[in-house]
Parts: sequence; C-alpha cells; structure tokens
Amino acid sequence: QVLLVESGGGLVQAGGSLRLSCSASGLTFSRWHMGWFRQAPGKEREFVAGISRSGSSTGYADSVKGRFTISRDNAEKTVYLQMNSLKPEDTAAYYCAAREWTIVTSAAGIDYWGQGTQVTVSA
Repeated sequence: QVLLVESGGGLVQAGGSLRLSCSASGLTFSRWHMGWFRQAPGKEREFVAGISRSGSSTGYADSVKGRFTISRDNAEKTVYLQMNSLKPEDTAAYYCAAREWTIVTSAAGIDYWGQGTQVTVSA
C-alpha cells in the first residue's frame, strides 16, 4: 500500500516561513517524480512545485517562484517544500503527489496523493 504523509503545516504570520515534509512508503521512492499542490476553500487544486526523480530538475508555479523551494532526500523517502515570505494568499491545504513517468507540472496523471496538511497565513 502506497502512503504519502504530509507534515509541517500550521499557522504563521505573513512574511514567515514553514517547511512541509512528505514521507513516502510502499513505493520505490527514487523512481517517482514528486510534486506539491494546494487547494484553498472554494478553489480548484493547483500545482505548486515539482521535482524529478533525482532532484536535478524542479519547476514552480509563477505565484511561488523565488519564495518556495522543493527538494527531496531519496534515502529518507521524503520530499520537502520550503516556503518563505509567506502571504495570506498562500493559505490552503497542501498536498503531496507522486507520478511515475513524467515530472509533475499539473494534476493530470497523478498516481498517488497524500491526505494534505493545512497552511494558514495571517495578515
């Protein structure tokens, strides 16, 4: 059984930082492209960041470029999302995702999702 478990969410003031983690089990982690998505109330789930199997390639939504950094530790089977300079509009549930064949740039073709972790940024 594949499990993706996110952690690290919470309440932070605008301008602050959080680091999200996603721990994977039940799959050969280094063979999977990983990504982060978010969904705010009443809005569709949107792509935030993606990282290739080796970690050599990354991609970001325009709204988070320069503020968020995705990374991974294949030995620990964990993908991270470092979020700096947080804004109230970053408030959402954040989801970890895994896709086998291509780097994650959208929700299309995602094979596995985590259960989400809430991030709330106060003004």
